[in-house]
Amino acid sequence: MAIHPIDFRYGTPEMRAVWDEDNRFRCIVAAEVALAKAEAEHGLIPADAAAAIEARAPSASLDRAKEIEAEIHHDMMAVVRAITEVSGEAGRWVHYGATSNDILDTATGLQIKESLALLEDRLCRLLSILLRRSEATRHLVCAGRTHGQIGVPTTYGLRFSIWASEVARHIERLRQMRPRVAVGQMTGAVGTQAALGEKGAAVMASMMADLGLTAVDVSNQIVQRDRYAEYFMFLANVATTLDKIGVEIRMMQRSEIGELEESFGEKQVGSSTMPHKRNPIKSEQVCGLARIVRAAVEPALMNNTLWDERDLTNSSCERVLFPEASVLCDHLLAVMAGVLEGLVIHEDAIRRNLMLLQGVNMAESVMIELTRRGMDRQEAHETVRVASMQALRDQRPLADILGAHPGVAALTTPEEIADLLEPDAYIGTAVGQVDRLVTKLAPLCRRT
Repeated sequence: MAIHPIDFRYGTPEMRAVWDEDNRFRCIVAAEVALAKAEAEHGLIPADAAAAIEARAPSASLDRAKEIEAEIHHDMMAVVRAITEVSGEAGRWVHYGATSNDILDTATGLQIKESLALLEDRLCRLLSILLRRSEATRHLVCAGRTHGQIGVPTTYGLRFSIWASEVARHIERLRQMRPRVAVGQMTGAVGTQAALGEKGAAVMASMMADLGLTAVDVSNQIVQRDRYAEYFMFLANVATTLDKIGVEIRMMQRSEIGELEESFGEKQVGSSTMPHKRNPIKSEQVCGLARIVRAAVEPALMNNTLWDERDLTNSSCERVLFPEASVLCDHLLAVMAGVLEGLVIHEDAIRRNLMLLQGVNMAESVMIELTRRGMDRQEAHETVRVASMQALRDQRPLADILGAHPGVAALTTPEEIADLLEPDAYIGTAVGQVDRLVTKLAPLCRRT
């Protein structure tokens, strides 16, 4: 019976497959095969033994390894024995010169490499969606908000572009960190490569080249966990961006705002008791699960503070952290891509909210123009501030109050005030910023 929601509710089949025990076993076997091949290349074991191990090791069984582990209570040695059993006489050379974490950490490097490939695809898809949304809404003027209060206008195109720019930075981070986190080692019991002698460095280089991993420069018994901590902090950073987008969508879907809405199926149910409800449940799921991904950061950092050449406190922790954080982050990317692709934009509500304050949200525009025409900037600020407070209090258009102010009337006409309070004319370089960003980031959507 499934226990963890990853088993039955969250996660894509692709990322689950990276971190399931079958793939873990295959990665361990691949690391053992690559070690044998590298050792044969450098004359440490017979070439025919390496060929036999390469040919026969893939037939080793996870079930058999589990049977052996039940007897000897050592997971890595159980795999070694399972491979040895199927390798015939060549089995005597399996795991030659290696310590457990040479193989286990190298296997983790292979899983991280696969994980990053999936995450890169997801991020590129998300970026592509955001760029399309940015371009399509670059002229869609809306109320900007700070502190939850309506401010001067912005555009939805600029909002989508800000998210796109953030996702693009995650793609750059992923590509930059790949050689630092998709790593393996072959350094022996405490990192000295003593069991391999002077050919240790060459064996490790050949082994990692075969597996497509970066070889560590130095290590003790394990790959240093600052590398893995960077991976988990990356996942947390990505999850937080998705959380940020989800929060904004949820805010904009509030009944009294109503500018955005998650797509809602014809037969979808929003509430078990309130038939009218159309809840942003996917964005809420993203925001909730992002907390779990972020929670991986502290234990990942603590896994780097081990005793001497290593202890075992990281091991059990990582068995949970890697699959959980990787699967959930990938899941969040897939869910948010779907949300943004199907996102409904209510332009009528956007316009209603933009005009809600009867010009008060355009106070900055008037202040800037009064200053440009000769009024002291601080005086202009105070004049427009007082007028705005009166407009809010009396629920009157700001244009009426400003038009009756002698200082304002001396510098502007009523027609000019009306123009200054027109939100569509006060979006600065927003459209140009979006156009430039789309041009700049479109190449990132292509995999390198």
